[in-house]
Amino acid sequence: QVQLVESGGGLVPPGGSLRLSCAASGTIFSIYTMRWYRQAPGKQRELVATITGGGNTNYVDSVKCRFNISRDNAKNTVYLQMNSLKPEDTAVYYCNADIRTFVGVQATAVSDYWGQGAQVTVSS
Repeated sequence: QVQLVESGGGLVPPGGSLRLSCAASGTIFSIYTMRWYRQAPGKQRELVATITGGGNTNYVDSVKCRFNISRDNAKNTVYLQMNSLKPEDTAVYYCNADIRTFVGVQATAVSDYWGQGAQVTVSS
């Protein structure tokens, strides 16, 4: 079994910063692409940032130059540093990862895993 556990959400005024963390644990063989999504009330879930196993990153236009995604492979953790936050960044943020696990001594196919979500509220 694999779990993704998020931390670091909260309430911040406009212009402030927050850092989200998402740690993967369990019978992990390898973690490939990791992502952050967000979902605001009444809106569809949106892909915010992506980081590949090789460290290549990509961002939705609305967060470019404000957000930074990074990963620590030794800790099986992905981070999202969010700067210059705006009220429109308010959402539940979810981490997502493509992970190959162990079953006994065999590696499995790659599967898609999600964190539980972290609330980020940007308000004065």
